[in-house]
Amino acid sequence: MIDHVSIAVRDLKASARFYEALLAPLGMTRVREAPKSIGYGKIYPEFWLNERIHLKPLPADSGAHICLRAPDTTAVDAFHAAALAAGAKSAGAPGPRPQYASHYYAAFICDFDGNRIEAVTFLQNAAE
Repeated sequence: MIDHVSIAVRDLKASARFYEALLAPLGMTRVREAPKSIGYGKIYPEFWLNERIHLKPLPADSGAHICLRAPDTTAVDAFHAAALAAGAKSAGAPGPRPQYASHYYAAFICDFDGNRIEAVTFLQNAAE
């Protein structure tokens, strides 16, 4: 199983401000920092930002797709709202995704570097 993931970003400081806002509802904070990288997680770094200043802007939806687990629908909703407030583009508003599974509830955003970040939780029953 995957232990951690990392994505490339052009501006580490701007991306750090952005990701701190949208990772907070998922219970993740900055837990490690180096000159060109920052790791976020609950206890240890699970999600890394790696600065790549020469990274060229990517076309929409051509970056990485990372899905992060949320504890509940409130956290998914807060993740999406925080991302939009920080300037991200919505790639899918919070809601059920029955095309994936009857209990799948998720939201998608695109960051400033073309990465598609998803937050997901699994409903106890499909009526939630």
